[in-house]
Amino acid sequence: MNTASRFVLWIAAPVLAAAALTYASRGWAADAAPVAPPIPIAHSALLTVDATETEDSLALRIRHVANQTPIESKDVTVSVDGKSETVTAQADGTLLLPIKDLRGDGERQFDIVVAHDGIREILTGKLALPKVSSTTADLWRDHKQIAWWILNIAIVLIAAIMFSRRTSS
Repeated sequence: MNTASRFVLWIAAPVLAAAALTYASRGWAADAAPVAPPIPIAHSALLTVDATETEDSLALRIRHVANQTPIESKDVTVSVDGKSETVTAQADGTLLLPIKDLRGDGERQFDIVVAHDGIREILTGKLALPKVSSTTADLWRDHKQIAWWILNIAIVLIAAIMFSRRTSS
């Protein structure tokens, strides 16, 4: 084994150990998306509406204030900034609202009309939906330290190869 290969092994072992320590607590597999806390949108004396944001939709939950049970009505309409939006009822009682066209600057006005218990209620609230950031920017932000480690190791390896060639000739 020549000097250059020993030097590469001498550098590679601590780098692999650092990478193992860095990712040991997280795991090597892709992390599951964290569950966002519910965001309150609107409420009345009888109902409360909150939402949980996902990557491409908003899960609306409409519940009774008194006992926090979901409403039984399927007669729900949602309009955002005066424009009627389509919602899809889910088995767990939530309503999914696609938000790919709703993201942007500023707050959006939500008007939710709910027919329940023989009455119709109009619940109004505001919610700001953040812009979608690019995946490469998120990847760089989340893995900046490991990227610097890789860059530094590459520089050291290039220097080691250059010095080994200089000493051998």
